[in-house]
Amino acid sequence: MAISSIESVLQQMRAINQATQAGERGGALSGSGAVGGGFAGELKKSLDRISDSQQQAYGQAEAFELGKPGVALNDVMVDMQKANIGFQMSLQVRNRVVAAYQEIMNMPA
Repeated sequence: MAISSIESVLQQMRAINQATQAGERGGALSGSGAVGGGFAGELKKSLDRISDSQQQAYGQAEAFELGKPGVALNDVMVDMQKANIGFQMSLQVRNRVVAAYQEIMNMPA
């Protein structure tokens, strides 16, 4: 049961990745392009996107605090919430992976 949940999250991550790549047609490959396929590769890419989202949100919040023109409070708040949701999702995926690992380790040999 836990494995199917992980597979579902993995499929969602792949769909997001494909949508992101479709939006970046013709762009240069990022440093994470060299990561191998499979669950580990998808997880690394997802964590990199979450980290980038957090860095962008924090940068935008700092720009707003400094009073830079063109930075609206509502944009800052939306970006901060997006980063928070991404982080919470990654935390839940981690919890599910750990629970699945523990369940597998407790299986009789």
